Amino acid sequence: MVSDAIAAFSAHAAGYDAERRRIVPCFDAFYGTVVELLSLRRGGPRRVLDLGAGTGLLSEAIARAHPGVELVLVDGSSEMLARAAVRLPAAQRVVCDLRGELPEGPFDAVVSSLAIHHLEHADQAELYGRVAGVLAAGGVFVNAEHVAAGTPWLERTIRGMWRRAAAMAGASEQELDDSDERMRFNRCATLAQQLLWLQAAGLRDCECFFKQLHFAVFAGWRDGEGRVARG
Repeated sequence: MVSDAIAAFSAHAAGYDAERRRIVPCFDAFYGTVVELLSLRRGGPRRVLDLGAGTGLLSEAIARAHPGVELVLVDGSSEMLARAAVRLPAAQRVVCDLRGELPEGPFDAVVSSLAIHHLEHADQAELYGRVAGVLAAGGVFVNAEHVAAGTPWLERTIRGMWRRAAAMAGASEQELDDSDERMRFNRCATLAQQLLWLQAAGLRDCECFFKQLHFAVFAGWRDGEGRVARG
C-alpha cells in the first residue's frame, strides 16, 4: 500500500504545488502553525528533519522563517524530491519511505505534513517512537496531518464540507476527484489516537494546536532544554 501511494504521488508531482492551496483550503494557517510551533518553547531550530517532504513546501516555509536552518528532507518519491531540490538546493535529500531508517539525529525539530497517514496504524505508532529517538533534548515533533473523524457520519460530513471549501478555493471537480482517489491510500487515525501515540513515544505536552475539517496540527516535545550539538 505504501508503494502504491508513492507511485500515485510521483505521477502527480508536476501538478502538486499548483493545487495545494486549492485542495488544502486552510493552507496558510495549516502550514503556518507548524512554523510557529518550532520556536514556541525556545529559539528557532537549527536542524530540522522533514518526513514525507514531497516537493518541499513545508521546508520552504521553515527556511523563510529561520534563515540558515539545516534541512534534511525524506520522501519515498524521487520525483517529488527532484522538485524539492529546485526549491531548496542546499537541503539534504533522502529517498526512503517512512518505514526505513531515519537520518541520524539529533534534530531540533522533526516535522511532517500530510504524509504519515499513508502508513498502517502500527507503523505510524512505531515511527513516532523512532522520531522521539532522533530529537534533541527539548526538541519538538510537529505533524500537520489528515485525521480521521470519530464516526462514519462525521467522516462523510467532513468530507463533503471539505469538497465545498476546496471548490470555493478554486479546485476543479477533476482536482477534487483526483484527490478523493488518492485518499484511498490513506490510513488516517483520529486525533485522540495520534495524541496517545505521541505520549507513548515518550513526548510531553502533547496537544493539537490547529484543526479545521480533517486538517490538524499537533505536537509533542522531548524532555530537556538542550540544543543540538554543532560542529
